[in-house]
Amino acid sequence: MTAKRPNTERIIKEDVERIKAYEKAFGVKMPYIDEKGIIQGLPEPYPREVNGVMRSGYRLTELGRKGLKDSIPILNPILGRNTATETYKESKHMYDMAEKLGITLFHFVHSEATRHIDPLDGIELIEQSRGKGGITPLGEREFVKLGGGLKHPVRINATGDTPHISILNSFIAGFDGTDIGPVIHVHFGGRGIHDYKTKLVNGFKAIQICAENNIFVQLDSHKHINNIEGTDGMALAMCLLAEGLAVLGGLDRALSCIQMNVGGINLLADLALIKAFREMIWSEFIVVVPETFQNPPPDLIVEQAHFARMAISAKLGGANFYRPKAAESVGIPTGESMAKAIWASMNVFENTYKIDIHDDYIAQRKNEIKQEALAVLTATLGESTMLKPEQITEDFWRRYDPEELIDLIVKAGKSGILDAPRAGGWDLKRFVKTHRDSDGIRRYVPGYTPLGVDKKYMPITKEEVSVPKQVPITKKHKVVLATVGADAHVIGINQVREAIEQAGYEVVFLRGMNLPETVAEVAAETKASLIGVSNLLGLGITLFPRVNQRLQELGIRDKVLLMAGGRIAEKEEEHKKYEEKIKNEGPSFLGVDAFFGPGSKLEDIVAWIDENTKKLDKKIQK
Repeated sequence: MTAKRPNTERIIKEDVERIKAYEKAFGVKMPYIDEKGIIQGLPEPYPREVNGVMRSGYRLTELGRKGLKDSIPILNPILGRNTATETYKESKHMYDMAEKLGITLFHFVHSEATRHIDPLDGIELIEQSRGKGGITPLGEREFVKLGGGLKHPVRINATGDTPHISILNSFIAGFDGTDIGPVIHVHFGGRGIHDYKTKLVNGFKAIQICAENNIFVQLDSHKHINNIEGTDGMALAMCLLAEGLAVLGGLDRALSCIQMNVGGINLLADLALIKAFREMIWSEFIVVVPETFQNPPPDLIVEQAHFARMAISAKLGGANFYRPKAAESVGIPTGESMAKAIWASMNVFENTYKIDIHDDYIAQRKNEIKQEALAVLTATLGESTMLKPEQITEDFWRRYDPEELIDLIVKAGKSGILDAPRAGGWDLKRFVKTHRDSDGIRRYVPGYTPLGVDKKYMPITKEEVSVPKQVPITKKHKVVLATVGADAHVIGINQVREAIEQAGYEVVFLRGMNLPETVAEVAAETKASLIGVSNLLGLGITLFPRVNQRLQELGIRDKVLLMAGGRIAEKEEEHKKYEEKIKNEGPSFLGVDAFFGPGSKLEDIVAWIDENTKKLDKKIQK
């Protein structure tokens, strides 16, 4: 190790015990401190040759600039399987299609869900969540050796409690890029077990490592605020805060990218959104992602027609990168399906004429987004006067000490300044209510704007919105709801919670990432009559029976109903098999009394609870 990287070296020394825990948990050789106090096992920064190719975040810089220059966004498909061999085999379908089309991809290799969890404090949860969600840390290294990244640059996702450690592993492997999401993606998205400040501190460490080692970074994500019903201006404000941390961490803006959703519902609104971000953000690049919660049928052909609308927005909006989608409703797609999605997206890009649309609607909506973002930023930073766009520069952020900015962000999250209706972090204050209007724009419901933010800058819906009143508890049965395993998907279970509460039940909501045994024990402690557990990573087949087993050990299985939801199979090709098994045999092989998969109606879930709690009463009375 010859290059001087003071921050990287300091971080390794500070977190050496966690790095040792990561090495032990995942079976990969990590940097260590020798008997002389010198760090060993840390490779030279990028550019660095790995498996015959010079790896560097700047490979993606060049690609992103080409996408903008050619008005053809670079495709950023997501595909990662649990093993390197399977990942490479499936990826070959995408690579072959790219070869036919004469394009270079920016391959997002999705990593195993265990990445979310601190390897020192959450090893038990890691052990119970292996094998789903994507490639393992060891698989990352083997994937590169097999040929991953030779022609098509690759990135991993490192969001979670300790992204800096995950990034060290992918850097050693030879991945050109990563994501971090310090302000939005990790905690608002419900990933990990730690509090907001711990995740921000570790996110800042990840930024510093990327800065010193020339790693490309998807810094933060409008998408993950949009997914939890947050507004565009709120997401922009939070992305700007993440960029403030990036400036303080020394990251080159040419290595920084912001991820954003487009809905394809209102083309002018999508263009206004992209323009607002483009004019305000410090990062050089934008990756546009199609919304994935409009519930298209689980059919590849139908989905491609659905996602084509979003591809047009990305093309006309001038995105650098675009993520094609395939088989979104049935889990992780096959490489063959993703290859078809790549063809479909390129067909849209090459056959849509690029024109810069000038319309008063776009300008008005763009300014609305920017004003909301600046008002949120003003409140977060405690500024006495409203900030202006031209003030948000590198020098503006350099006024802050990193610890000071982190504390301001945490305070804003805990006080309701930074807010979204379905925020996942357990220590965030949730107050706002939003409504997606018929024009495709999400606005605040009157009386439910962010706390402490000047209301006159907040977009308010003018549509008739009925805010459900808090229903008093009228049912005697108590319900415990939780996701199990290293699963951060809480949107669906939040919707289930709201429906059950509206039906008059008391709900104990544990949110994301719980041990199966913990859920059963909470049910016993609270004297709940029903448990609902969810996992969208395909881990239910092993985790749901463990809830059942623990209830039996506690001697209360006959007094507690157990239902489950989510995606029983992770992979596209396995999905139908388990659907048929549940249809023909029932859900007993999962250890549960009922299973409600994607697309289930909330009213059917509530009806099942009503009916079966009555049966439970009669059973207990006998």
